[in-house]
Amino acid sequence: MEAAPLDRAWRRSRVSVRARVARTRAKTWQIAQCAVAAGVAWWLAAGVFDHPTPFFAPIAAVVSLGTSYGQRLRRVAEVTIGVALGVFIGDALVQWVGVGPWQLTMIVALAMSVAFLLDGGQLLVTQAAVQSIVVAALVPGPDQAFLRWTDALIGGAVALVAATLVPAAPLRRPREQAAVVVGKIADLLRAASDVMANGEAEPALDLLADARSTDYLIRELQVAADEGMAVVASSPFRIRHRPGIRKMAELVEPLDRALRSTRVLVRQTAVAAYHRRPVPPAYAVLCDELAAAATVVGQELAANRMAEVAREPLLVVGAATGRVDRTEILSAEVILAQIRSVVADLLLLTGLDELEATDALPPPPRA
Repeated sequence: MEAAPLDRAWRRSRVSVRARVARTRAKTWQIAQCAVAAGVAWWLAAGVFDHPTPFFAPIAAVVSLGTSYGQRLRRVAEVTIGVALGVFIGDALVQWVGVGPWQLTMIVALAMSVAFLLDGGQLLVTQAAVQSIVVAALVPGPDQAFLRWTDALIGGAVALVAATLVPAAPLRRPREQAAVVVGKIADLLRAASDVMANGEAEPALDLLADARSTDYLIRELQVAADEGMAVVASSPFRIRHRPGIRKMAELVEPLDRALRSTRVLVRQTAVAAYHRRPVPPAYAVLCDELAAAATVVGQELAANRMAEVAREPLLVVGAATGRVDRTEILSAEVILAQIRSVVADLLLLTGLDELEATDALPPPPRA
């Protein structure tokens, strides 16, 4: 009896590890881009402009780029200006008043004030303050005065160029992740059908634990959609992909609803199995047919198409929910209602709007 909770905890931890590995893999390009930009910025400042220790150049490049595509060009501009401003003010005042506690206080206050006067955002103001502190703490040699703010400009320029160069992967990720979500829905439906048919409690509880660990899928889908939209907004080379990315981004909400409806269905199935309440065999058949239709939806999304070909099998399942025999067992009736909800949610992925999807289902059968 004690092994089952441990097994479920182990499976959940493995899912968490897989999610973290997947996130890291998805950020491989951004990590490589930041690393290359840092190296290029150092090479330009040291090799081309002959600056002896241009560490502000790679700092500005990496901080400007970050690891997110959201508002990247604006972030590059703000960070570059903030870094350059902080470095310039810090260099100027260090040459004038020297270094010490009260000098540092004055340098930070002035750098932040100038950043606010320039109507800078929080990122610009913060970077101006931070870089002025770094400059004040690291006093340059007599031949390095005012070189560090040019290093910051060089790093920002490298980041600006790098920000426009993005791979096709962030444009594929929304549809790939959407297909993953629908694939998981299909797997849960298929497993729920098996539990309805055999009525065993232990597999039902395992299935319930699996269903409850799916929240990260929608979070990953939202991140993928946001990054895809950010890429087409920031890169002139990817602007033609905007309609397709926007269409995929609009699927996040119906996919979220479909997954939530599926989790409720799984929970009711587990409750029925745990309390030994029978579910009509026809409901298990409906759930299995719905899983097959969901698989078609996932295949179409993976191919970057609206899942119109899946509309007919979904409508067949929806029509069948209006003809099955009813039961007086409440938990079984809730399962039937959730099957209908999942059908309606998945129909939204085939191009129907919410009213059309609801109207496509026949009235529920009478008990």
